[in-house]
Amino acid sequence: MFIKTYQNVNDFLDVARPILQRYEVENSLLLGVSTRLRTVPNPDQPYLATVADADGLLVAACMTPPYNIILWESDTHSDAALALVVQNLAGNAWAVSGVVAPIAVAHRFATLWSKETGQPVRAGMQQRLFEVKQVVPPRPVAGRLRLATANDTALVVQWVAAFHAEAMSNGQRSDAQQIAVTRIQNRDIYLWELHDTRVVTMASKTRPLGKDVSITIALVYTPPVERGKGYASNCVADLSQLLLASGWRSCNLFTDLANPISNSIYQKIGYSPLCDYNEYRFQSVP
Repeated sequence: MFIKTYQNVNDFLDVARPILQRYEVENSLLLGVSTRLRTVPNPDQPYLATVADADGLLVAACMTPPYNIILWESDTHSDAALALVVQNLAGNAWAVSGVVAPIAVAHRFATLWSKETGQPVRAGMQQRLFEVKQVVPPRPVAGRLRLATANDTALVVQWVAAFHAEAMSNGQRSDAQQIAVTRIQNRDIYLWELHDTRVVTMASKTRPLGKDVSITIALVYTPPVERGKGYASNCVADLSQLLLASGWRSCNLFTDLANPISNSIYQKIGYSPLCDYNEYRFQSVP
């Protein structure tokens, strides 16, 4: 059993992607983040590693500081393989803020990390990955889906910041200005606009998987005063349908299991649960 780290994301993907693609949607987070590094480099060097033995790949890991490490593991569920990642990270003084992965691997990695480093662990967000291949239209509401433009930048910046303030239990804060500008320029941000041109909901496409396999919908945000009116349902449903009609085989998204409203909304428009992910946060030692 041996661990290998990578300076070049293409070298990492050459090893990990053929295995991860067997369950592409379930692995869309790791695949999407690492694939994105080919065109949108992280300001800091990402951590990319694989653990393998004579029978093949056991673990794949990707971390783009300051965000959580993302993990995949094979059906062997090898603590020894995870321990190699833990030891490599700790031995090379990587700052690891947390882990997000399918439930079993996330818990075991967090336990091993805490034992190795002495850092306390606390549970973070529990998430469920959903997928849709055929949209069920929700009850129609006023308005229409449209692409965000440069004229919407100030509003999108405000909503990206609000989304992270509400959704990120880990306390991490992203550069809302950079995210908004980049995603608007890339034609990724969509808005639900009422007939009076008032904008009430936002959603974004992100992390496309190759060959038009699946694409993620994220940054779904409705300001509190506009919630409960069906805007988010219609925005996500119309965006999902637009992406499916343009050639994607499916759309996927993550929900916070602590929010039963969003979980219910997405299932009503055709999204089906695939698997659960857990997050654990590592606290600094005083």
